[in-house]
Amino acid sequence: MPVYDLAIVGAGIVGLAHAYAAARRGKSVVVIDRDAQANGASVRNFGFVTVTGQGAGDCWTMARRARDVWAETADRAGIAVVQRGMVLASRLEESEAVIDAFLRTEMAEGCAKITSSQAQEYIPCLRSDAARVSLYSPHEIRVESRTAIPLLAHFLAEQYGVTFMRDTSVTAVEPPRVETARGTIEAEAVIVCPGDDFTGLFAERIAAYNVTRCKLQMLRLRPQRPVHFKTAVMSDLGLGRYLGYADLPEAEPLKKRLDTELKAERDNGIHLIVTQSADGSLVVGDSHHYATTPDPFASDAIDMLMLGEFDRVLDLPGRVVAERWLGTYASAPDRWRFTDRPADSVRIVVVTAGCGASTAFGIGEETINELYGSVA
Repeated sequence: MPVYDLAIVGAGIVGLAHAYAAARRGKSVVVIDRDAQANGASVRNFGFVTVTGQGAGDCWTMARRARDVWAETADRAGIAVVQRGMVLASRLEESEAVIDAFLRTEMAEGCAKITSSQAQEYIPCLRSDAARVSLYSPHEIRVESRTAIPLLAHFLAEQYGVTFMRDTSVTAVEPPRVETARGTIEAEAVIVCPGDDFTGLFAERIAAYNVTRCKLQMLRLRPQRPVHFKTAVMSDLGLGRYLGYADLPEAEPLKKRLDTELKAERDNGIHLIVTQSADGSLVVGDSHHYATTPDPFASDAIDMLMLGEFDRVLDLPGRVVAERWLGTYASAPDRWRFTDRPADSVRIVVVTAGCGASTAFGIGEETINELYGSVA
């Protein structure tokens, strides 16, 4: 019977981040996942490791740490960083007050308010009237999720000896025994990272956190002419949604205006993020709809709302939609993550917001430090 220091259930970014934190401590780790390859939220997102705009407190702190780990690890794991930084272009007068207020917080270290022409140095196709003022952040990095997650898993296996059991369901967790569809393994501790699977392991404990699912739509566009984005792009809608901005008192007038002038976008949880892939294509999104079991259908009307905001911000006539997809992730109304403790040697870790890629490495270190003691 295989024996490990730690078993991790779930090979998304949250599970991999915990595996990395434990393996760096010299622990023997097995990661068990029901799918044959990464297929969930971790490979359906922007790969946009976002710091600026995350909610004040531990979400922002975890994002800062996670960003540093991504930066330290990407080259070692063969993961290309395809963009750095972020420009949040704002066209509405009310947005400037939010940007100014944000710049007065500790979270704005290294950030700056820039002019339209300065913003166009990062994004040449940015419309001048869409960037009345802009917020620039140097902190963000962007990786290609579809390749970064498999490369990270390969790195953990090759460099740290992490064992992966793919295409394997876990039926029971009672340390030191972990029952799987392929037999029993032993592990001194277990961390369950179920993503948005709420009906499997520890369903009754997860249900206590009032979790649901968020469904999002995303697009890949191919510009008609070559363009180069030095940074990712966001817009006024981001100021009304990302809690690092939206929770500021100065955001209230902006949110009221957005609720009136961009009501359909707000009702569908749309805010604009545009990132660029190495092949020049643009990843665009996203929308947010909540249900215990979201329907599997993408709406053309939602795509048109996202593309409408895209065209208000960027001057790229003739862009073509090359790809569409859906994603789902766990969501909760009163928290952005939780760690539950069914036993001294068991943890359930769920990110209940769309910031797993941006925070998981920080959360992983926190969990491992709690289980094994902090490193001096």
